[in-house]
Amino acid sequence: MASEPSHKLNYTITKWSSFSANYLPENILSDKPSDQSSRWSSETNYPPQFLLMKLERTAIVESITFGKYEKTHVCNLKKFKMYGGLNEDNMMELLQSGLKNDHIKETFELKHKIEDHVFPCRYIKIVPIMSWGPSFNFSIWYVQLNGYDSPEMVQPCLKWYNQYREREAIRLCLKHFRQHNYSEAFESLQKKTKISLEHPLLTELHNALVLNGDFDKCEEITEKAVNDGLFNHYINQLDYKPKWTPIIPLHCGGDDSRPGMRGGHQMSIDVETETIYMFGGWDGAQDLSDFWSYSVLSGQWTCISRNTEDEGGPSARSCHKMCLDPHRKQIFTLGRYLDSGMRNSQSLKSDFYVYDITSNKWTLICDDTGGEGGPKLIFDHQMCIDSEKSTLYVFGGRVLVGSSSSEDRTQEATFSGLFSYHIPTNTWKQLRGDTPNGNSTQDVKSRIGHSMLFHSGNRKLYIFAGQRAKEYLTDFFTYNPDSDEVEIISDGQKKDGSHVPAAGFTQRATIDAGMNEIHVLSGLSKDKEKREENVRNSFWVYDIIRNKWSCIYKNENSSPQYWTKMQHLEPCPRFAHQLTYDHVHKVHYLFGGNPGKSNLPRMRLDDFWSLKLCRPTKEQLLRKCKYLIRKDKFQEISTNNPIEALTYLQKDLAATVDHGDPNETKEFQLLASTLFSKSCSLPDHLSTVVNTEGFEHYTTRTLLFDTLVSYFPEDMAQPKGNLVDLISF
Repeated sequence: MASEPSHKLNYTITKWSSFSANYLPENILSDKPSDQSSRWSSETNYPPQFLLMKLERTAIVESITFGKYEKTHVCNLKKFKMYGGLNEDNMMELLQSGLKNDHIKETFELKHKIEDHVFPCRYIKIVPIMSWGPSFNFSIWYVQLNGYDSPEMVQPCLKWYNQYREREAIRLCLKHFRQHNYSEAFESLQKKTKISLEHPLLTELHNALVLNGDFDKCEEITEKAVNDGLFNHYINQLDYKPKWTPIIPLHCGGDDSRPGMRGGHQMSIDVETETIYMFGGWDGAQDLSDFWSYSVLSGQWTCISRNTEDEGGPSARSCHKMCLDPHRKQIFTLGRYLDSGMRNSQSLKSDFYVYDITSNKWTLICDDTGGEGGPKLIFDHQMCIDSEKSTLYVFGGRVLVGSSSSEDRTQEATFSGLFSYHIPTNTWKQLRGDTPNGNSTQDVKSRIGHSMLFHSGNRKLYIFAGQRAKEYLTDFFTYNPDSDEVEIISDGQKKDGSHVPAAGFTQRATIDAGMNEIHVLSGLSKDKEKREENVRNSFWVYDIIRNKWSCIYKNENSSPQYWTKMQHLEPCPRFAHQLTYDHVHKVHYLFGGNPGKSNLPRMRLDDFWSLKLCRPTKEQLLRKCKYLIRKDKFQEISTNNPIEALTYLQKDLAATVDHGDPNETKEFQLLASTLFSKSCSLPDHLSTVVNTEGFEHYTTRTLLFDTLVSYFPEDMAQPKGNLVDLISF
């Protein structure tokens, strides 16, 4: 089937809710981008509204293409969902996405497989959620469904899909019968259909726990499942919890034995030797030219150079960038900021240095990259490395101009584009210029204070946030240097700031290509509603595969009393800090920055922190499972033998309690009350079970079983739904 060419499918509009059709259904395939009236428009901009299409015959729908007006338009669908099914009352979600606000057609792949089998549809529903204009109605200009509908290809898929639905219906019945202890009905249906409800391991767990009340066997099966890695998928879906640790260097011999206060400095890490390198910055009064290394293994700072310029290296500077090549053991440094009074024709050259770690030697690669086809003198840019192809990428930054230049006085700031530098051939190449007003999705708007990271796996640059003039940006896009293609992940127009990092400047970002994650520690953010700047700390993780941001840490407390108490537990809010990441040992390192105190404008920080992003380990999850199992066992013992139950509570159950968790500790302390109260609260889908003692044990064991099953992979478990939920009023 995969080799069969897809083609346009014929369909008619069968229903629209709050939609007015300017053209009759038979004209749906007329793509007229120059005709503004050739569209379907809603009467209002409030969901829920939908457009329902009925195919001429059942088909496999692989993708949908949206046409648009010849210009950007406020009624384009910024956000929508799509559903499909064999009838209009029973559909599954096929897509959740949005259109770019441009004139270019867009094609989206639709979900059309279950368990690696394609499934057919007869109805397709489009549900608009948000238009590009916040108070404008929804418009659909043109749609084209792509797939195949030849009977000889669709019929086998339809046959399989009907069998799949029949099987899932039987599995729901089996689940319902077993939950309610209709054992004869369960066994009869299973024997008749020979359909398995779940993986044999889970059936063994159910028999041990629910049927036999063998809690020890239940623990044994659960422990084996954990050790075999069956809970790993569940653990990897959990949000991280941050663990900040202040780093106090060993054997401090005074202020000269460690770096001083600074912001606008640079750090890089050699993950093989676990050595952090730090150069330059601004201490509140002057630029710095000291160069340091910190050994994670020994816990010591070493001053490599008090003044790199005296050793043939770069002069004192801040707002520069530094990048470490792990293969060659070299550190490249480019850019700097100069006050207007220090800018003259000589100082505006963009010098470019490399430090060789092995030989402890600085080398001037070029005294002016602008004359070699590279960027002019810039600051607050970004630089990262593709070590596989020995190529540096430099993007953005503001170009410094002379203090007497007419451009500096009469024109807007100049921003640098995207450049590559091939290390072996010492060659610069401009990949993209700055296109601030471009409307194409392939245009790249330069900026300062942004983030840029290179993913060695998919070979893409990830670029987001920053500032341009007075605008704080929140767009997020990738650039593929091999194909010269830009892909927009987010245009930055999303209103709900609680699910994405706030518009920011000098946030720090790292990447873990193996985990497909991007990490962001915020800096100076802009509140558009209040029109004020805020220094706030929040830490975000972006899951590249799932296209999802998660905020795992936030602290906006500005109280001096709070920070006096918490100064050794978490870093205070700051910007112009520096963050580096050891992707092998999964540790971030944070140093210094500007706390943004208006009463102390020259104040800079010199604190040093490590950050670990922690998820529960399989040992911790196993402890939790044992706690749940033993808690249920205690409650059953307490119904017949309170003395034995009390002994079990104090010995066996107490051994599994996390006494660092206040909620679990409180629950444990209250368990003794069950010796005097036997009430039990059941969920709605189990409340029909007769509440005698035997049935009560069965239902509470079933609840525990369902909890344990939630940690196993979905393809091993019983269906998630419940049969009674299919019954409507």
